[in-house]
Amino acid sequence: MPFAKIETRRSHSPEQVQALIEAIYQAQRVALKVPEDDRQIRYIEHKPKHFAVPPGKTENYTFVEILLFPGRSLEAKRNLYREIVTRFGELGIVASDIFIVLHEPPLENWGIRGGVPASEINLGFNLHV
Repeated sequence: MPFAKIETRRSHSPEQVQALIEAIYQAQRVALKVPEDDRQIRYIEHKPKHFAVPPGKTENYTFVEILLFPGRSLEAKRNLYREIVTRFGELGIVASDIFIVLHEPPLENWGIRGGVPASEINLGFNLHV
């Protein structure tokens, strides 16, 4: 049940936006083994004056932030980074313009399925991949 956010400072066509969202979804499916149709992915486009580009980056600089349940191995995270970079590369975003951050709050900090802590629920999928 990851929540992903893609942030850019340049405009993308609706087709490009859907391709970016699909790239994140497929990367999560492959690397994290998330359940099918688990698509909690947002695309946010900032005005250039509201999103500074770090030195050495281009106008394609893209920030990906993913909030996810803890438990994935370092290898799964490496696979996720690699999958995102590869898939974004196919969409014209070079690896040096991609920045990815993962946040993993403890399960008791997730109120799901009517406000129940995720630590008290059988999630129905394996977090330890």
